[in-house]
Amino acid sequence: MAERLICASDAVAERSLAYRFTAHYGGRERNAILIRFQHKVYAYINECAHVPIELDYNLGDVFDLSREYLICSTHGAYYNPSSGLCLGGPCAGRRLHALQVCEHDDAIWLIDDSAPPLIENEIFSKHG
Repeated sequence: MAERLICASDAVAERSLAYRFTAHYGGRERNAILIRFQHKVYAYINECAHVPIELDYNLGDVFDLSREYLICSTHGAYYNPSSGLCLGGPCAGRRLHALQVCEHDDAIWLIDDSAPPLIENEIFSKHG
């Protein structure tokens, strides 16, 4: 499996704005979000499980006011940040589409077995 660089580790703060990026999923490029919750990183396709609309009306703003749940700004569906499970709203019991990520070398990487690894990209460089 290849790893694709998403961003530097410090670009994703605990329970803060999500880091937006794109990922190949379901046969096409999709918008995705990367969050840090309870000191771990999680990534999801940026679509509500109810209707495929982005969670964040204001870019990256996916946590509710308590910073305990992810919330769809359109439908009010709220999700467990560590599992993507919808806990309430019009899609209760459904899940966000999770992407596999890992964190090492002060960076966050998308685990992608369909793409070659990137050595550097315009967002972050190990030499920068």
